[in-house]
Amino acid sequence: MTSGQRLRQIANVLNASTLLGLLLAVWARTRVRRGPRGLLIATGYRWRLPFAAAFTVGNVVLFRTGPEQALADEVLLQHEERHSTEYAWCLGVPFLPLYFLAAGWSVWRTGNPGSANVFERHAGLRAGGYPDPRPADNPLPTAAPPGSPAPERNEA
Repeated sequence: MTSGQRLRQIANVLNASTLLGLLLAVWARTRVRRGPRGLLIATGYRWRLPFAAAFTVGNVVLFRTGPEQALADEVLLQHEERHSTEYAWCLGVPFLPLYFLAAGWSVWRTGNPGSANVFERHAGLRAGGYPDPRPADNPLPTAAPPGSPAPERNEA
């Protein structure tokens, strides 16, 4: 484990977000095991919400799949690891309301909770299974002129 990963692990223990993740994992009756890079992997998550295949609370990554599939999906695991770092940056639990505000902004802007969400963009949209509606040569959103037609949407 790198010094940055150790620092993130300690920060998320001290800010109680990892404890919250472990409590959620226990309540949801998942199996928790040590994962790579200071993460804890909880598998077999069955609750309806959130709809994602995986999500993170502190240093705990909760997966709907079993442990073999969870550890085999390195791209998704790295995406969730970035969220773990975001918890540390946000001093723990404040990440949750900030994330939901960003998701609401994203839904309002794109119709999708991740595409314009600053946290999902930082963690990697494609890695998290979100579409990127912006062209590569125009990374910042621009407002359409008043009276212009709504842009065409390709997503379902």
